[in-house]
Amino acid sequence: MDVFAALANPTRRELLGLLLRGPRPVQSLAEHFDMSRPSVSEHLRVLKDAGLVAEARRGRERHYQLEPEPLQELRDWLTPYERFWRERLSALSDLLDEEEEEE
Repeated sequence: MDVFAALANPTRRELLGLLLRGPRPVQSLAEHFDMSRPSVSEHLRVLKDAGLVAEARRGRERHYQLEPEPLQELRDWLTPYERFWRERLSALSDLLDEEEEEE
């Protein structure tokens, strides 16, 4: 599964946010959502398939933790585009300032 596709869903993004605080069992994660535990597990599976989380069994529980490498790769890929838009928006701001001064 593609990282972009995994991140497209707001529930999966929220799960990643929860995992920023450290590894957690499925039950602890599921408590934050108004959906069944199997539904949360399905979202976690998508994140796992995308390499965004790792799963470890501890007794009968499955614990998940954030795997930041794909996010770092995504950040590296997006950086040139961020610079592009920052420069464009800065140029637009300058143009609007010039027009305001002329009025």
